[in-house]
Amino acid sequence: MNVTECRFKNRKFHKESCLQMVSAEQREYEGAFVCKRIAENNNIIASLQTDNLLEKILHRDNLNSAYKKVKANKGAGGVDGLSIDELLMFLRNNGQRINQQIVEGKYKPKPVRRVEIPKEEKGKFRKLGIPTVVDRVYQQAITQVLTPIYEEQFSEYSYGFRPKRSAHDALKQCQRNANDGYCYVVDMDLEKFFDTVCQSKLIEILSRTIRDSRVISLINKIMNAGVVQNGLFERTETGVPQGGPLSPLLSNIMLNELDKELKRRGHRFVRYADDCMIFCKSKRSAQRTLRNIIPFIEGKLFLKVNRDKTTVAHISRVKYLGYTFYSYKGYRFRVHPKSVAKLKTKLKEVTSRSNAMGNEYRARKMSQTIKGWINYFKLADMKKLLKEMDEWVRRRIRAIYWKQWKKVRTRYRKLRSLNMPEWVVHEMANCRKGTWRAAKMLNRALTNKEIASQGFISMTDYYLQVC
Repeated sequence: MNVTECRFKNRKFHKESCLQMVSAEQREYEGAFVCKRIAENNNIIASLQTDNLLEKILHRDNLNSAYKKVKANKGAGGVDGLSIDELLMFLRNNGQRINQQIVEGKYKPKPVRRVEIPKEEKGKFRKLGIPTVVDRVYQQAITQVLTPIYEEQFSEYSYGFRPKRSAHDALKQCQRNANDGYCYVVDMDLEKFFDTVCQSKLIEILSRTIRDSRVISLINKIMNAGVVQNGLFERTETGVPQGGPLSPLLSNIMLNELDKELKRRGHRFVRYADDCMIFCKSKRSAQRTLRNIIPFIEGKLFLKVNRDKTTVAHISRVKYLGYTFYSYKGYRFRVHPKSVAKLKTKLKEVTSRSNAMGNEYRARKMSQTIKGWINYFKLADMKKLLKEMDEWVRRRIRAIYWKQWKKVRTRYRKLRSLNMPEWVVHEMANCRKGTWRAAKMLNRALTNKEIASQGFISMTDYYLQVC
């Protein structure tokens, strides 16, 4: 389908029986209705007759639920400086006025605040857009109403940002595909997906289902709100701001077109957000699949395939959602080396001898990091890996204590409190070795049990407990 060029930028959708102003100067109405054309096929243009979808979005119960969700997620404020703590009072005083503006089509979402967070690759950043807390409430309200509608249309092999679905479900489906003999994959990477979404194409897709033109208009305004970075305003004529409650749903709606095309062609696939894996039985088949699907993605969906990162390989050679696979009585999970390296970097920061953390806070921070990491990677076989990591982390903890026991008399006191023999106390207290070497010697005094009593958890023990 070819999307027509729009000659009227930023023109609003209009209700049925509402005539449109000719221009700002003439102050009069045209004799014909005008609708912004977004595609050449008339059968997919949303009817201007409404079905009260906007009223469902603005219903008191739906807005209250949206407020609670935004409040629970916390997060920083937007360009207006309004914080989460001030949100409730603001909505009590201004909520009715904002609702009326939305119904009349006069509401203008504020620009999002641009924030850049570093990616794994050095020198690269992911651009996030933080809407104001008020806009987040209304985006969440839209999401809550549209999600049940679109859940019926989404593919069963799509797992990202969907209720009662997780990354673990996507990984298990990958495992089933590999065990069925589909062990060669097209690891698809879409270049800057959220920044390059064609807004007119997305509006066209939304219009197939949403018959309330006011809701379409509101979503269009949210996407066109613009961004503010370093005090400068920038228009957003392409892309979906990544960071608001609505953007995950919009991304799924857009990529559902890819899911339907893959299903029509008979491919096995798994998609988590914009990370898509297509499964084939041979390498030649996977290469042919990649060649054939690129024209659809770039020619029909107007997205860009990153050819440098899109690969065709055996499933044991790809990284997907932090995991990789190996073959032993079927295909099993293991943690990708890059994921292990990221954990070690975090633990190095927490167990640094010069970060001025107290030991109680350090133990709590370490516990949060380890529990979160293991809960995510619990599908992987990593008992041996965690034993090695435990030894390394405990040695770093002993090095922290050794540095804290800086003076000889302090070492005497601390070692005696650990019920060590006097000759061992004398030998260790007068040790002149470096901190790292002394930490290895200290395992006689600061045993694994003693370290655990200080609140530092063992990764191996927690992994066995979780699994």
